[in-house]
Amino acid sequence: MRNSLLIITFFTTLSIFAQEIEIKKVVKDEIDFDAIDSLYREDQFYVNITYNALQKRIDGIAQNKLSPGIAFGFLRDMPINKKRTLSVAAGLGYSLAIYNQNLGISETNGTYTYQVLDSGISFTKNKLSLHYIDLPIEFRWRNSTPESHVFWRVHSGVKLSYLFYDQYKSVSSNGTVTLSNNSDLNQFQYGFYLSFGWNTWNFYAYYGLNPIFKSSAKIENQSISMNTTNFGLMFYIL
Repeated sequence: MRNSLLIITFFTTLSIFAQEIEIKKVVKDEIDFDAIDSLYREDQFYVNITYNALQKRIDGIAQNKLSPGIAFGFLRDMPINKKRTLSVAAGLGYSLAIYNQNLGISETNGTYTYQVLDSGISFTKNKLSLHYIDLPIEFRWRNSTPESHVFWRVHSGVKLSYLFYDQYKSVSSNGTVTLSNNSDLNQFQYGFYLSFGWNTWNFYAYYGLNPIFKSSAKIENQSISMNTTNFGLMFYIL
Protein backbone atom coordinates (compact mmCIF):
# COMPACT_ATOMS: atom_id res chain seq x y z
CA MET A 1 0.00 0.00 0.00
CA ARG A 2 2.82 2.37 0.92
CA ASN A 3 4.63 1.64 -2.34
CA SER A 4 1.46 2.34 -4.32
CA LEU A 5 1.04 5.72 -2.63
CA LEU A 6 4.67 6.62 -3.36
CA ILE A 7 4.25 5.69 -7.03
CA ILE A 8 1.03 7.72 -7.35
CA THR A 9 2.63 10.72 -5.60
CA PHE A 10 5.72 10.52 -7.86
CA PHE A 11 3.77 10.46 -11.10
CA THR A 12 1.36 13.21 -9.90
CA THR A 13 4.29 15.49 -9.04
CA LEU A 14 5.98 14.71 -12.35
CA SER A 15 2.76 15.55 -14.22
CA ILE A 16 2.36 18.92 -12.44
CA PHE A 17 6.02 19.80 -13.08
CA ALA A 18 5.65 18.96 -16.78
CA GLN A 19 2.54 21.14 -17.03
CA GLU A 20 4.38 24.09 -15.42
CA ILE A 21 7.23 23.75 -17.95
CA GLU A 22 4.72 23.68 -20.81
CA ILE A 23 2.87 26.78 -19.50
CA LYS A 24 6.13 28.73 -19.13
CA LYS A 25 7.15 27.73 -22.66
CA VAL A 26 3.81 28.91 -24.10
CA VAL A 27 4.01 32.25 -22.20
CA LYS A 28 7.57 32.82 -23.38
CA ASP A 29 6.61 32.03 -26.98
CA GLU A 30 3.55 34.33 -26.91
CA ILE A 31 5.08 37.34 -25.05
CA ASP A 32 8.21 38.99 -26.35
CA PHE A 33 9.45 41.13 -23.50
CA ASP A 34 12.06 42.74 -25.75
CA ALA A 35 9.52 43.91 -28.33
CA ILE A 36 9.23 47.64 -29.09
CA ASP A 37 6.28 49.34 -27.40
CA SER A 38 4.47 51.06 -30.28
CA LEU A 39 1.75 52.27 -27.90
CA TYR A 40 4.07 54.22 -25.62
CA ARG A 41 3.02 57.31 -23.64
CA GLU A 42 5.10 60.24 -22.46
CA ASP A 43 3.67 60.38 -18.93
CA GLN A 44 6.04 62.68 -17.08
CA PHE A 45 6.91 64.30 -13.81
CA TYR A 46 8.00 67.91 -14.27
CA VAL A 47 9.99 70.51 -12.34
CA ASN A 48 9.81 74.17 -13.31
CA ILE A 49 12.13 77.01 -12.15
CA THR A 50 11.25 80.58 -13.16
CA TYR A 51 11.83 84.29 -12.72
CA ASN A 52 8.56 86.11 -12.01
CA ALA A 53 8.01 89.55 -13.53
CA LEU A 54 5.11 91.82 -12.55
CA GLN A 55 3.31 93.48 -15.46
CA LYS A 56 0.97 96.52 -15.55
CA ARG A 57 2.55 98.05 -12.45
CA ILE A 58 1.29 101.29 -10.98
CA ASP A 59 3.79 104.17 -11.19
CA GLY A 60 6.28 103.84 -8.36
CA ILE A 61 6.01 100.08 -7.90
CA ALA A 62 9.22 98.25 -8.76
CA GLN A 63 10.67 94.81 -8.22
CA ASN A 64 13.90 94.39 -6.31
CA LYS A 65 16.17 91.41 -5.74
CA LEU A 66 15.27 88.13 -7.42
CA SER A 67 11.62 87.06 -7.65
CA PRO A 68 11.85 83.27 -8.06
CA GLY A 69 9.25 80.59 -8.67
CA ILE A 70 9.25 76.82 -8.50
CA ALA A 71 6.67 74.26 -9.59
CA PHE A 72 6.42 70.48 -9.82
CA GLY A 73 3.78 67.91 -10.69
CA PHE A 74 2.70 65.11 -13.01
CA LEU A 75 1.29 65.11 -16.57
CA ARG A 76 -0.74 62.27 -18.13
CA ASP A 77 -0.01 61.87 -21.85
CA MET A 78 -2.81 60.97 -24.30
CA PRO A 79 -1.57 60.52 -27.93
CA ILE A 80 -4.00 61.49 -30.69
CA ASN A 81 -2.27 60.27 -33.88
CA LYS A 82 -0.93 56.92 -35.03
CA LYS A 83 2.73 57.95 -34.87
CA ARG A 84 2.11 59.30 -31.35
CA THR A 85 3.94 62.52 -32.18
CA LEU A 86 0.84 64.56 -31.28
CA SER A 87 -0.95 64.36 -27.97
CA VAL A 88 -2.83 66.20 -25.28
CA ALA A 89 -1.87 66.03 -21.62
CA ALA A 90 -3.53 66.97 -18.35
CA GLY A 91 -1.90 67.13 -14.95
CA LEU A 92 -1.82 68.18 -11.35
CA GLY A 93 0.89 70.16 -9.61
CA TYR A 94 2.05 72.66 -7.02
CA SER A 95 3.71 76.03 -7.54
CA LEU A 96 5.25 78.75 -5.39
CA ALA A 97 5.60 82.30 -6.73
CA ILE A 98 7.63 84.89 -4.80
CA TYR A 99 7.58 88.61 -5.62
CA ASN A 100 10.18 90.92 -4.07
CA GLN A 101 8.91 94.47 -4.63
CA ASN A 102 8.09 97.75 -2.90
CA LEU A 103 4.32 97.38 -2.51
CA GLY A 104 3.57 97.87 1.18
CA ILE A 105 0.53 96.10 2.69
CA SER A 106 -1.07 96.70 6.07
CA GLU A 107 -4.26 95.39 7.67
CA THR A 108 -6.68 96.82 10.22
CA ASN A 109 -9.80 94.93 11.29
CA GLY A 110 -9.86 92.90 8.09
CA THR A 111 -9.36 95.93 5.82
CA TYR A 112 -6.17 96.02 3.75
CA THR A 113 -4.32 99.20 2.86
CA TYR A 114 -1.67 99.52 0.15
CA GLN A 115 1.13 102.00 -0.46
CA VAL A 116 4.35 102.37 -2.40
CA LEU A 117 7.37 102.08 -0.11
CA ASP A 118 9.23 105.09 -1.44
CA SER A 119 12.75 106.25 -0.71
CA GLY A 120 11.61 107.66 2.66
CA ILE A 121 11.00 104.12 3.95
CA SER A 122 14.06 101.90 4.29
CA PHE A 123 13.34 98.14 4.06
CA THR A 124 15.45 94.99 3.96
CA LYS A 125 12.64 92.61 3.02
CA ASN A 126 9.30 93.13 1.32
CA LYS A 127 7.96 90.05 -0.41
CA LEU A 128 4.70 88.38 -1.33
CA SER A 129 4.68 84.55 -1.43
CA LEU A 130 1.83 82.76 -3.23
CA HIS A 131 1.18 79.00 -3.03
CA TYR A 132 -0.96 77.38 -5.75
CA ILE A 133 -2.46 74.05 -6.79
CA ASP A 134 -2.07 73.89 -10.59
CA LEU A 135 -4.20 72.17 -13.24
CA PRO A 136 -2.28 72.30 -16.57
CA ILE A 137 -3.81 71.15 -19.88
CA GLU A 138 -1.56 71.18 -22.94
CA PHE A 139 -1.23 70.25 -26.60
CA ARG A 140 2.01 68.44 -27.42
CA TRP A 141 4.21 67.91 -30.45
CA ARG A 142 7.38 65.81 -30.36
CA ASN A 143 9.48 63.81 -32.82
CA SER A 144 9.82 60.80 -30.51
CA THR A 145 9.85 57.20 -31.78
CA PRO A 146 9.22 53.84 -30.09
CA GLU A 147 12.98 53.20 -30.20
CA SER A 148 14.11 56.50 -28.63
CA HIS A 149 12.61 58.84 -26.04
CA VAL A 150 15.28 61.52 -26.59
CA PHE A 151 13.59 64.08 -28.81
CA TRP A 152 12.61 67.66 -29.58
CA ARG A 153 9.31 68.88 -28.12
CA VAL A 154 6.93 71.84 -28.16
CA HIS A 155 4.21 71.96 -25.50
CA SER A 156 1.62 74.73 -25.39
CA GLY A 157 -1.33 74.98 -23.06
CA VAL A 158 -3.38 76.70 -20.40
CA LYS A 159 -2.97 76.52 -16.64
CA LEU A 160 -5.59 77.09 -13.95
CA SER A 161 -4.18 77.78 -10.50
CA TYR A 162 -5.93 77.82 -7.13
CA LEU A 163 -4.38 79.98 -4.40
CA PHE A 164 -4.51 78.03 -1.13
CA TYR A 165 -2.03 80.03 0.96
CA ASP A 166 -0.38 83.45 0.77
CA GLN A 167 2.01 85.38 2.97
CA TYR A 168 3.26 88.95 2.89
CA LYS A 169 6.33 89.84 4.96
CA SER A 170 8.01 93.21 5.29
CA VAL A 171 10.97 94.28 7.40
CA SER A 172 11.41 98.06 7.18
CA SER A 173 12.07 101.19 9.19
CA ASN A 174 8.36 101.11 10.09
CA GLY A 175 8.76 97.70 11.74
CA THR A 176 8.05 94.08 10.81
CA VAL A 177 4.73 93.12 9.25
CA THR A 178 3.57 89.56 8.47
CA LEU A 179 0.16 88.94 6.91
CA SER A 180 -1.55 85.90 5.39
CA ASN A 181 -4.89 84.95 3.81
CA ASN A 182 -5.32 88.32 2.11
CA SER A 183 -8.92 88.47 0.84
CA ASP A 184 -7.91 91.04 -1.82
CA LEU A 185 -5.93 88.40 -3.74
CA ASN A 186 -7.60 86.58 -6.62
CA GLN A 187 -8.04 82.98 -5.55
CA PHE A 188 -7.96 81.71 -9.12
CA GLN A 189 -5.26 82.47 -11.68
CA TYR A 190 -5.23 81.36 -15.32
CA GLY A 191 -2.94 81.91 -18.27
CA PHE A 192 -1.13 80.53 -21.31
CA TYR A 193 2.26 78.82 -21.29
CA LEU A 194 4.79 77.46 -23.76
CA SER A 195 7.55 74.92 -23.22
CA PHE A 196 10.03 73.85 -25.89
CA GLY A 197 13.40 72.16 -25.97
CA TRP A 198 15.43 68.98 -26.31
CA ASN A 199 15.25 65.94 -24.05
CA THR A 200 15.25 66.98 -20.35
CA TRP A 201 16.13 70.68 -20.82
CA ASN A 202 13.36 73.00 -21.99
CA PHE A 203 12.68 76.72 -22.00
CA TYR A 204 9.43 77.82 -20.36
CA ALA A 205 7.27 80.97 -20.50
CA TYR A 206 3.90 81.76 -18.87
CA TYR A 207 1.63 84.79 -19.22
CA GLY A 208 -1.11 85.35 -16.62
CA LEU A 209 -4.40 86.55 -18.08
CA ASN A 210 -5.97 87.95 -14.91
CA PRO A 211 -4.64 90.24 -12.15
CA ILE A 212 -3.05 88.92 -8.97
CA PHE A 213 -5.17 91.33 -6.90
CA LYS A 214 -8.91 91.93 -7.04
CA SER A 215 -10.21 95.33 -8.13
CA SER A 216 -10.85 96.18 -4.46
CA ALA A 217 -7.07 96.49 -3.90
CA LYS A 218 -6.22 100.13 -4.65
CA ILE A 219 -3.63 102.83 -4.11
CA GLU A 220 -5.23 106.27 -4.07
CA ASN A 221 -8.33 104.96 -5.89
CA GLN A 222 -6.19 103.29 -8.56
CA SER A 223 -6.65 99.50 -8.85
CA ILE A 224 -3.56 97.33 -8.45
CA SER A 225 -4.14 95.40 -11.67
CA MET A 226 -0.76 93.69 -11.90
CA ASN A 227 -0.49 90.33 -13.63
CA THR A 228 2.55 88.07 -13.97
CA THR A 229 4.89 86.82 -16.66
CA ASN A 230 7.21 83.92 -15.81
CA PHE A 231 10.37 82.84 -17.66
CA GLY A 232 12.58 79.91 -16.88
CA LEU A 233 13.40 76.24 -17.40
CA MET A 234 11.20 73.17 -17.46
CA PHE A 235 12.62 69.72 -16.70
CA TYR A 236 10.68 66.58 -17.73
CA ILE A 237 11.36 63.27 -16.01
CA LEU A 238 9.96 60.03 -17.45
